[in-house]
Amino acid sequence: MDFQHRAGGKTGSGGVASSSESNRDRRERLRQLALETIDINKDPYFMKNHLGSYECKLCLTLHNNEGSYLAHTQGKKHQTNLARRAAKEAKEAPAQPAPEKVKVEVKKFVKIGRPGYKVTKQRDPETGQQSLLFQVDYPEIAESIGPRHRFMSAYEQRIEPPDRRWQYLLFAAEPYETIAFKVPSREIDKAETRFWTHWNRETKQFFLQFHFKVEKALLAPPGQAVSVGVKRPPSLITGLGPRPHSDSMPPPPPGGIHGMPPGAPMMPHMHPQMPPPGALPPHLRPPLPMDG
Repeated sequence: MDFQHRAGGKTGSGGVASSSESNRDRRERLRQLALETIDINKDPYFMKNHLGSYECKLCLTLHNNEGSYLAHTQGKKHQTNLARRAAKEAKEAPAQPAPEKVKVEVKKFVKIGRPGYKVTKQRDPETGQQSLLFQVDYPEIAESIGPRHRFMSAYEQRIEPPDRRWQYLLFAAEPYETIAFKVPSREIDKAETRFWTHWNRETKQFFLQFHFKVEKALLAPPGQAVSVGVKRPPSLITGLGPRPHSDSMPPPPPGGIHGMPPGAPMMPHMHPQMPPPGALPPHLRPPLPMDG
């Protein structure tokens, strides 16, 4: 028998599988895959009849065993019916209303104007921290309502062009208008003794004080005072001081010294005279002429 020229065959391979064998092998692979991914007990379309066989209530098909049913669930017919059933249920289902957004009711009240206020600038003598003390008067504040405050970035407001060097401190209380103070955008010390508020219910006054943190550039060693805004002159070179102004010598003329004025007598030409040899030190005396 000629095995060499048989289409798709190799010697020792057992021959080419027929179409029925290929289908059987494909169904077995699908069954193994379905067993790993599908729980047959939770399938709403799986049903076992009184004859011991299995039925698919969606496709109305009969199956001899569970493996046959699982292979059917991976087929084209079952998947098409699933998509058709899902589209039908979505069409017949009543339209569910969208969840309502939480609406915050805006309180409406008649504003009676701006409250009175007082701002005090302070500096801690021990730490050098700068602080601001705010006093806001609310004599006609509504009952059971206390003043509120918060810091706002320059990019949150729409009144002035935003500037990152500044921030705003807001005070609000009904029925007064909200007021804001423009303060430097520096880091605030949130320590308990450096940031505090107090609402006096008897005098209807609200107090708030906060301290700015000391910048690192302003920190000084202990025992040395901190000088802010004072520029010291550069130190002079050791041994050299500023040249004193002398009035003994008159300033040069505006045009400078260019020559003698016309008509001035000429100075006679004088030849340089050497001092006598005895007046010079030994190492500067000229050599004596040699005789002969």
